[in-house]
Amino acid sequence: MSKIINGSRIAVFPWEEKPAGSDAYVWRYSKNPIISRHPLPKIARIFNSAVVPFKDGFVGVFRGDGENDIPHLYVGHSKDGIHFSFEKEMIHFVGEDGKILPDTCFQYDPRIIPLEGRYYIVYCDDLGGPTISVAVTDDFVKFAKIPTPFLPYNRNGVLFPRKIDGKYVMLSRPSDSGHTAFGDIFLSESLDLRYWGNHRLLAQRGYEWWCALKIGPGPYPIETDKGWILFTHGVNRTCNGYVYSVGVMLLDKDDPSKVIRRGADYFLTPEEDYETIGFVPNVTFPTSALAHEDGRIAIYYGAADTHTGIAFTTVDDVLRFLEERGR
Repeated sequence: MSKIINGSRIAVFPWEEKPAGSDAYVWRYSKNPIISRHPLPKIARIFNSAVVPFKDGFVGVFRGDGENDIPHLYVGHSKDGIHFSFEKEMIHFVGEDGKILPDTCFQYDPRIIPLEGRYYIVYCDDLGGPTISVAVTDDFVKFAKIPTPFLPYNRNGVLFPRKIDGKYVMLSRPSDSGHTAFGDIFLSESLDLRYWGNHRLLAQRGYEWWCALKIGPGPYPIETDKGWILFTHGVNRTCNGYVYSVGVMLLDKDDPSKVIRRGADYFLTPEEDYETIGFVPNVTFPTSALAHEDGRIAIYYGAADTHTGIAFTTVDDVLRFLEERGR
């Protein structure tokens, strides 16, 4: 079995075995969705969820869309990574001086990255247009905002969980105002998490229809002895609207600007009712992936911009998929 580097050792890991006799690369939790409509008063939907092991269980930062359809971020807690309770008050970020900052118009699609003993939240913010913000927490009570790394328009930022060659590394999907075709993955570097440069194109939209419109990074990359596993989202524009699918690629361990192999086919696509029917139909959008040291992976994904679901796979299944269905 291929090895995960620094995978979780938590005893209670969200997991369901592959269905008997199945040769699937990835399979859904049989009790999906784990979070459905109206999870909190005045919150219509919670989805696109970032989850990490924390203390004796799990903690997450979740996108919660209010009944005014404006998204903000909420903290959730769980003992098993499946059943969550949520803080009723949205996250209010503080500045470097410790003072509470004015709330921006929206925050959404968070990723949590454990890095150097702390937890970094990278999310889309409203700063004259959608762009990436970064905050850091030690306790998931106080969230301190780091000066904005990029100009609008940019989305789907995610940090690697360790420095590479002495530098912090971030993936993102620069974009326009959203009215035209856009969306390729770029890699950027920083010495201090404040000033970013050496921007390089990592992966472009594919000729395959499932990712022909745009492609973006999902959860923070998982380090294995074969390279970094990066789950992505890919978008197709159909005559009935957009379709968001999950993809995967493998990046070089020492130089993640090099793509070793990427899936030519989607890894997971909307098929179940809770993925095809909802506020935004036909969406499977990965934002978190828990990796156990034994090779198990639990992928948290937003379903139809309405629910949160979990899908399961293993490092070996991902590598088999890339070998058999990759390019």
